[in-house]
Amino acid sequence: MSGNPAVVMRLVASAYAVAEKAGAIVRKVLHSGELGIVEKTGANDLQTLADRLAQQSICASLSKRFPKLTIIGEEELPAEEVNEDLIENGQAEEILQKTCPAEYSDLKEEELVVWVDPLDGTKEYTEGKLFKMWLLDNVTVLIGIAYGGRAIAGVINQPFYNYQLGPGANLGRTIWGMPGLGAFGFQLQEVPDERRIITTTRSHSNKTVMDCVDAMEPHEVIRVGGAGNKIIQLIEGKASAYVFASPGCKKWDTCAPEAILHTVGGKLTDMHGNAYCYDANVKHMNSAGVLATLRNHQYYTSRVPQSVLQALK
Repeated sequence: MSGNPAVVMRLVASAYAVAEKAGAIVRKVLHSGELGIVEKTGANDLQTLADRLAQQSICASLSKRFPKLTIIGEEELPAEEVNEDLIENGQAEEILQKTCPAEYSDLKEEELVVWVDPLDGTKEYTEGKLFKMWLLDNVTVLIGIAYGGRAIAGVINQPFYNYQLGPGANLGRTIWGMPGLGAFGFQLQEVPDERRIITTTRSHSNKTVMDCVDAMEPHEVIRVGGAGNKIIQLIEGKASAYVFASPGCKKWDTCAPEAILHTVGGKLTDMHGNAYCYDANVKHMNSAGVLATLRNHQYYTSRVPQSVLQALK
């Protein structure tokens, strides 16, 4: 490590520590039993106390250390003083020790955009509380970093990882990656070439979504919550492609996962095969759907029905 790490490396190191803090908040709220659920646009679009506190923690912590950053969070929260106990000042030392890729080494704070989903998989979070513990694996905290419209680094915290080990287990893990540097916190695995396993939405399906999934001629379809969780399935060999032929996902859902997926040779686009832009002034909705793969992206884009492409113009 040089005596003065690059801005982007310091930001990723902070985002790692902040994501772990947010994951702890998410667990604490669940264990308290007081989720503070409110509906935003309907029963499948929920916000909890954990969403609110985690976003306050992430945004306030990063803003304090990097005041010139543009930070865009999912939740629309009133401007108010954030409790000091929500602030995370730490940084992941192992990230600071790594050498920044040359193309990012001179980036300035004000050139970076951070996309934050404080609790991806909120519906599963609320249902997981009701004795469906397996749904808690769907929950992630997402912090994506973009420059020039591209996702260049991502941090994903999975607060309930290891829940299967029962009471007293050490819960949670944090995955991160940066193209040109590497991806860390997981073991990269792939679905065998002869198998096509599609992961898709658990709670936002419709005819267009299922027509597109069927067109991929899958051997198996997995329906789970959370965009971050679906990308984890791709990089850990549980699914071949993430197919969601519908508006619904937002930039804060895909920025961090895309950066990590890209780092290991994968690809995330809309259903037309076009890349998404993560500039500060873009519309938040990924209105042409999401198609993500670890390998063979061209095969999956070629299978998207014309009717789906027409519907998602």
